Amino acid sequence: MQHGKYRFIVGFLALPLGLYALFVVWPFIQSIYYSFTDWTGLSPEFKMVGFDNYRRMLHDDIFWKSLQHSLLFALVLPLVTISLALFFAFMINVGGRHRRGGPVVSGVRGSSFYKIVYFFPQVLSIAIVALLFAFAYNPDSGAINSLLRGIGLDSVQPLWLGDPDLALWCVMAVLVWSTVGFFVVLFSAGMASIPAEMYEAALLDGASRFTTFFRITLPLLWDTVQSGWVYMGILALGAESFAVVQIMTTGPGGPDYSTTVMVLYVYQKAFRDGQAAYATTIGVALLVVTLAFAAIVMRLGRRERLEY
Repeated sequence: MQHGKYRFIVGFLALPLGLYALFVVWPFIQSIYYSFTDWTGLSPEFKMVGFDNYRRMLHDDIFWKSLQHSLLFALVLPLVTISLALFFAFMINVGGRHRRGGPVVSGVRGSSFYKIVYFFPQVLSIAIVALLFAFAYNPDSGAINSLLRGIGLDSVQPLWLGDPDLALWCVMAVLVWSTVGFFVVLFSAGMASIPAEMYEAALLDGASRFTTFFRITLPLLWDTVQSGWVYMGILALGAESFAVVQIMTTGPGGPDYSTTVMVLYVYQKAFRDGQAAYATTIGVALLVVTLAFAAIVMRLGRRERLEY
């Protein structure tokens, strides 16, 4: 059984690892290399400039604004999204009242319908979601201000995406709405695998729903929550935030750079301003931020593994 084991393993891993190195690792290495050049992205000619791009980045006020916004996304979005998803998943699977003749532990009435409703935003492309909310946030004809006028709040007509103090929070709300359903389904699957006898024993001992969540559900679901936290943070730092900001905001990234995030700034420098080398420099910074975020979450979330 042991004869040829390693050749067998290497044979299966060689192709996927080769593809990963070619399409993931190699572009990262190229980006780091180009960050030390003056490449415009439009010409095959470039020369080495050392750390000039990094010095420029450290003195770039827009870069620091975009970094601040990206860090805010990475801190706030996972916290809000994971918290809401855990609450909804708990109510769908465990939070219902005991019904005569039914199981001791069950979800609220209509839990199957709620799963479909929560997951529905995942069916839509993020571009469509961003367009829909861009129309809804329109201060003149949008659904939100129209609703406020309809209930007599004519004096409360925010500019939403046109207000530098509100625009970033409006974008965050869209990202939460579009992603929370995925985590509801993910956590629901995890909760469904927890033996019902644990909940029944806790309820017989007089434990409340609040206690069962923090003493049973969360500890047994911790690995899934930790993975979801990292995944949501990567979404907040990457493609999801770029798509929403690019489509919804004025500029995009406005007003007055109030919604500019790092991934959008990379795109603008590379494809709008023809400064590909400087864009890769910001991309390297984004890579460092993403890796640091994942490492911190994994380190702070480390705990003894519970089995059942």
